[in-house]
Amino acid sequence: MEKKIEGSCLCGNVKISSDGEPQMTAVCHCKSCQKQTGTAFSIVVGVAEHSLHLEGVEFLGEFVGQGDSGSKVSRKFCKNCGSPVFSVLEAFPGAAFIKAGTLEDTSWLAPNMHMWCDASQPWISFPEDIPCFAKNPVSE
Repeated sequence: MEKKIEGSCLCGNVKISSDGEPQMTAVCHCKSCQKQTGTAFSIVVGVAEHSLHLEGVEFLGEFVGQGDSGSKVSRKFCKNCGSPVFSVLEAFPGAAFIKAGTLEDTSWLAPNMHMWCDASQPWISFPEDIPCFAKNPVSE
């Protein structure tokens, strides 16, 4: 199945695509992702940052925070509708993490890891066939 990485924010002002192959698809349970999404986790598709194509960059806002390690996390969102679009993490140089909820076609989407499982909501259960990391897999 072809992995088509094309999407947009809720209002459609920001469009994102990548011609790169996904490096990973993860479910992140960290508290920052919970707060950003307003729900229990965020599903992200990691791609090479140089493979990103953006339209409507004038509508992109940025919130720069800090990861648990103290490294910078840059979260990009639509200033009009508030949709999170993608993030760039200092801990993962050269990678960008597209929010899976922005994608037009998610039929191919299958997370291959869960991370920050120690911060997950108590009612979440994890599949046994997918790796689950207590924190960031880079730090473990």
